[in-house]
Amino acid sequence: MHRLLPLLPAVPLLGAALLVAGGRFLPRFVAETVACLASATTAALAVRLLSDSSPALVEWVGGWFPRSGESVGIVLIGDGASLGMAALVSVLTLAALAYSWHYFDEPPRGHAGSFPALLLLFQGGMCGFAIAGDLFNAFVFFELMSVVAYALTGYRIDEARAVQGGLSFGVVNSLGAYFMLMGIALLYARTGELAMAKIGHGLDAAAGHHGPDALALAGFVLFLTGLLVKAAAVPFQFWLPDAHAVAPTPVCMLLSGVMVELGVFGVWRVYGLVFSGPGGIPAADASRALVVLGVLTGAVGSVMCWYQRHIKRLLAFSTIAHTGLFLVGIGVLKAEADEGTALYVLGHAGVKAALFACAGILLDRYGSVDEFFLHGRARRLRGVGVMFAVGALALAGLPPFGTGLGKAVSEEAVGGPLTVLYVAASALTGAAVLRVAARVFLGLGPRPRERDGGERDEDKTSGSEEEEPETRQRLDEVPGTMRTVPAVLLAAALAVGAVPGFAQAVGRAVDEAGTWGVFTSVHWTVTGVLLDLLSSVLAVALAGVAVARPQLLAAPGWALSLRRLQSGHVGDYVAWLLVGATLLGALALPGVTG
Repeated sequence: MHRLLPLLPAVPLLGAALLVAGGRFLPRFVAETVACLASATTAALAVRLLSDSSPALVEWVGGWFPRSGESVGIVLIGDGASLGMAALVSVLTLAALAYSWHYFDEPPRGHAGSFPALLLLFQGGMCGFAIAGDLFNAFVFFELMSVVAYALTGYRIDEARAVQGGLSFGVVNSLGAYFMLMGIALLYARTGELAMAKIGHGLDAAAGHHGPDALALAGFVLFLTGLLVKAAAVPFQFWLPDAHAVAPTPVCMLLSGVMVELGVFGVWRVYGLVFSGPGGIPAADASRALVVLGVLTGAVGSVMCWYQRHIKRLLAFSTIAHTGLFLVGIGVLKAEADEGTALYVLGHAGVKAALFACAGILLDRYGSVDEFFLHGRARRLRGVGVMFAVGALALAGLPPFGTGLGKAVSEEAVGGPLTVLYVAASALTGAAVLRVAARVFLGLGPRPRERDGGERDEDKTSGSEEEEPETRQRLDEVPGTMRTVPAVLLAAALAVGAVPGFAQAVGRAVDEAGTWGVFTSVHWTVTGVLLDLLSSVLAVALAGVAVARPQLLAAPGWALSLRRLQSGHVGDYVAWLLVGATLLGALALPGVTG
């Protein structure tokens, strides 16, 4: 089975190549069908390989096997964690393709397959990154998915805001990639290896009894900076809301559903294989760095989410907040927390993609995703409103959704004050989405006024009633695919937490791929259920107060100062990237010997 691993990135890349080469000869229906078949085939292959991933599958591509302990080749790793991420990537790509079926205006002749081909390229890059076992090829796939993501974000090139959002995305993430490449160069110079596990052994051998040195710290900071940029962790997060505000809705489903999570997965994988030994970064220092950044990310993302009125930006900041919780989960370096984070990621992917799909329906119907403008206008979309409200409660951690189970397991693992962060962040983000559901789909509360607050700066793509619709026309009825996809995604997120044995299977897969031992008790507990119910009740209460008294949305002075940092200027974002790299190095510094 290990020889099938290269097909995970190869199948979608081949499908994209066929669409590009034959796009001028294919009608739109055929092009979109080919894309869906390629994506579905990759998903089925990932699931099939996942069932045989114990022990982990390893494939040296092209027959470049290690000789005398030395290796220069492409190694792919198919363990439970990497194949699980590849399966998640493929399923969500298929969902995005199904959602975007005949979504845009009729393309010019010869371009019927351009958007599906870009989505397949994106899928290929993400699958390749998930299973890459050496740092250089992880970087190659990282760059592939990044370049395609830039193009997808700025897909509507006739709009200046889309170009600006894609440019900011491209500049910041490209700088992150350069940081990664410099880190790879330092680690290769020290160990003469590129395979992650072999680099880890090389660092341990070079350190001997002296412990880690400054070069190991530099490699850690540089490589993880690139990954944290992709994960949109504070203070690297500024590009994400701007990109989500202008990217087509199917692209937002993938950016928030899997691409950001791949950055977190990369941090977990690289630290465990490369830096967790005696020659790497001591556990206490790495944990401090990840947990501090996670707490900052969760807090900033939650507050910024609450003070948004542009629905896609609101959902983007919700993603940032949950990224903070994922970083805290992997940062405590416990098997139980890893398992909880894996379940949290699975549930969050389905819920967040479904919420973006519902936001896309609003944009299709009304040409806007501005909460104030849409007040009471979407009463006819009852089914969409129900899905939006259910998604909000799932974000808050309502049992038995997978988000609730993952949150509950993670809370018990991290313990102490960090549990407060999980409850507060999930409650605040869930409340913000519930507030939108109550106002937009039910028309509850007085109509919000401009002085009641909420982001509206047009230069920062925050949006208003002047938003450009993405779809080819505003039909009398929402297309069936646009309704079905979010319903299926929410059902899948529910299954993650409700299907007996699924959580245990995820836990075993993560444990076999992890570093911190084995924890085999992933299940609902009374404490976990109570904490989930607490965050859900808080979300409903906060949303109710905000709807009844919309002036509470007005941001206080400190929140306005925080919001002004989201300036929309790429130079500011680059400066914050440098600040973040410095902060990461300072947090990981104390254990280094010289």
